[in-house]
Amino acid sequence: MTEKEKMLQGMMYDANYDAALIAERLACKEKCRDYNDLRPSDMAARERMLNEIFGKCAPGAIVEQPFYCDYGYNIEVGRNFFANFNMVILDEAKVVFGDNVFVAPNCSFYTAGHPLDAVERNKGLEYARPITVGNNVWIGGNVCVVPGVTIGDNCVIGAGSVVVHDIPANSVAVGNPCRVVKSITEPGTPTT
Repeated sequence: MTEKEKMLQGMMYDANYDAALIAERLACKEKCRDYNDLRPSDMAARERMLNEIFGKCAPGAIVEQPFYCDYGYNIEVGRNFFANFNMVILDEAKVVFGDNVFVAPNCSFYTAGHPLDAVERNKGLEYARPITVGNNVWIGGNVCVVPGVTIGDNCVIGAGSVVVHDIPANSVAVGNPCRVVKSITEPGTPTT
């Protein structure tokens, strides 16, 4: 089994020294560099480049520059997706965003995790767990989502939150660690 196959199956794998994975990350970094260098007004070129980077990208997605990811092919974005400046996605596993997702500046989505044992960690080993963000989700600025988290439909994640557990649908959640503070019961109702 290759290290990439292990990575995609959620097994412990060699992230630091596997030549094939290093080459794939380097190729993606080059694409991200090209994307980040595009003129902000050239929306057609930006959309074409996102389709080269992402595994699946609904038409009209907007990702403000700069943007960074590790592989790109594990990222899927739905319709009406918007991400503001400085989004980082470590997509060793799938990262799936539903329709109508809005991501504020400086947000990070990390599927990669590392062993607690220093000997294993120093061998360059890591694991990856998918992240899923449902439909109609608003993620506030400076939010960090860690490996294996699912954020349900119609959620609002407050600025500065560190999302370490699943967030059920129709929730307002905030904090470090992020926790549900309010249920959204009526569609279209203000959450303040």
